[in-house]
Amino acid sequence: MSYATMHAEDVNTVNLSVYERIEHDIALKGISIVENALPMSTIAPLLARVASLPEYEFNDAGTGRKLDHQINQFVRRDQIHWLDPQHPSESLWFDWMNGLKTHLNRSLMLGLFSYESHFAQYQPGAFYKKHVDSFKGQANRRLSTVLYLNPNWQPQYGGELVVYNPTKDDEEYCRINPNFGTLVVFLSEDFPHEVLPASHLRYSIAGWYRINNSIFNQIDPPQ
Repeated sequence: MSYATMHAEDVNTVNLSVYERIEHDIALKGISIVENALPMSTIAPLLARVASLPEYEFNDAGTGRKLDHQINQFVRRDQIHWLDPQHPSESLWFDWMNGLKTHLNRSLMLGLFSYESHFAQYQPGAFYKKHVDSFKGQANRRLSTVLYLNPNWQPQYGGELVVYNPTKDDEEYCRINPNFGTLVVFLSEDFPHEVLPASHLRYSIAGWYRINNSIFNQIDPPQ
């Protein structure tokens, strides 16, 4: 057996183990937090990619979708760059997340249909106030994901993700430091959350698995 084959099998084993942990956490708690979740062969190119993007490739993030989309710097001040599954580095991310989608659909029957994600760049002082990614019965985001791309992040830098209790949204459920390689997955409708300001530039990948709300022969989300 060649080294390349052995390495591929090791990666598959690691992925399956992480997939199973996320499955267990979502079924039990609705949220999963996994440190060093992805293989370095996947995450290192993503860091290199986001760090190499020129400023003009990032856009001010907004709230709402389609006709309701608007820029509101009182709510959020991050900048985003949508990922392209055709880009060599970004395709590694989509491959891993598609594997997770397949696993969760088989094990939890979540009906996940498609996945979209973007790089998020938070300049020092930027934030995203408390919000939910999907209002119950009004949207089709089922599962939210966040991957952090911040090597050597120190707690004193700030920038934590604050997740609130699903039944008491004024009560903190947990705080997550944006450490390199940490992956957070949670039910989009259930967990209010916010991003606190940081003193250093902060990178992440935010994403959402969507279910298919097709009506009148129109596919939602669009393909």
